[in-house]
Amino acid sequence: MLQRLIPGHEQANQVLADYIEELDAQSPDMTTDYLGGNLLVHEHPAVQWLRECINKTVMDYFKHLGMDYGIKWSLQGWANVNRLGDYHDLHNHPHSYLSGTYYVRLPGEPPSAGRRRDLRPGCITFYDPRGAVNMNAIKRDPYVEMEHTVEPRNGMILLWPAFLHHFVHPNLSETPRISVSYNVVLNWSNDYLPEQ
Repeated sequence: MLQRLIPGHEQANQVLADYIEELDAQSPDMTTDYLGGNLLVHEHPAVQWLRECINKTVMDYFKHLGMDYGIKWSLQGWANVNRLGDYHDLHNHPHSYLSGTYYVRLPGEPPSAGRRRDLRPGCITFYDPRGAVNMNAIKRDPYVEMEHTVEPRNGMILLWPAFLHHFVHPNLSETPRISVSYNVVLNWSNDYLPEQ
């Protein structure tokens, strides 16, 4: 998983948030109809900036893993405007190689939600795909925890293998949480096949 803050995101995020709110006003089901269009092909300057940031992040991901051959991909993205109580069920992203999210505008501290201290409003949690691998884990074993939770920040970009199941916790604030999710879809080539 790759996680980073995009330098200089503050100004771009304000413009991007305004644009996403305009789109949301025109299409109330924008967040749930994520296959209805591709935000990342829009020629709006803030979207172009984000597209460049995502592509650089994907290139850095491949470089870090030593995948130093020509890999071609396309991006498919959609905006999320999560209002009070909104969340995304446990899911993964089929037909994609990588997936990710960029955080545009997050609410401040949510109001107190009763006695529970385990609430993680607005966070994203990833789950180990290896079923019961923690059954034999012992102290300091890296497989004790079956889940990994990220508390997002404005300007944070995440990238992960698309098969990884994840859950977006409910927004418990009156202020909408705005993000852009995306998929990295490979333009297939037999050159990608591993040597065996």
